[in-house]
Amino acid sequence: MLGNLDNEVIFKKAFTDKIVFKQFVKDILEIDVEIDTIETEKKFNPKIGHIDFELDIFAETIDKRVVIEIQKVEYDHNFDRFLHYFFMVIAEQQRRSAEYGIEQIVYMIVVLTAPYSINQKNGKPVKDEFLMVNINPKTFKGEERDIYGHQFVCLNPNHPDKETPKRIRDWLDLIYQSIHSPERPNVNESNEGIKRVVDLISFEDLSPVELAEAKKKESTKVASLKMKRSVALEIAQNLKNIGMSDDDILKVTGLTEIEIKYLE
Repeated sequence: MLGNLDNEVIFKKAFTDKIVFKQFVKDILEIDVEIDTIETEKKFNPKIGHIDFELDIFAETIDKRVVIEIQKVEYDHNFDRFLHYFFMVIAEQQRRSAEYGIEQIVYMIVVLTAPYSINQKNGKPVKDEFLMVNINPKTFKGEERDIYGHQFVCLNPNHPDKETPKRIRDWLDLIYQSIHSPERPNVNESNEGIKRVVDLISFEDLSPVELAEAKKKESTKVASLKMKRSVALEIAQNLKNIGMSDDDILKVTGLTEIEIKYLE
């Protein structure tokens, strides 16, 4: 039985392993990296942009040319926050540089374990398994100029796409299976990195301390979700009292139709 990769303790145990980290980066970004140290809960001191933010998993390559950050998100996610983190890691290099040059390429990978809850500017929902932000400039003809190389990737196994390459699909399957079918996961263990994850997060290989920490994280998450739902229900009731339509209340609160009807 696998540990749940939606749990912060389990996720960090898996992806701070150098074998896992290197293979994951190779499969997702198609680059080979040699990592010195992998840090968790990384913070920059002094703060960047007067905002105290924290990175889940942070690593720099031995030659110091590549910074890779993996951000695992459970429920409180939005692209504004991801974009802020991405550009702040880029900006942090300027503080260490005597000139304006940015020598390190920054890669940020965000793993989402819940369906997207955001919409595009045109109102259509976002339902993509793989999204990438590439900040290289383009000409009027759409020709890209490889100047910066920084990339920001979002992965979400809840929106499967048959066009997703197998090298990425295998990791998304691992994440999804660990959450939804941990007792009989169907994953590609011929991939060295995935096989390593399976060995690391199997319940029989988790220490009593790791199990206790994972349980504590899960309890905290459940309590937080209950609190957010309670607040959302209270807001919905107030909006209903002033005559707002059910459809508009759904958009504002994110509650379900059944929950809105229950208020009546």
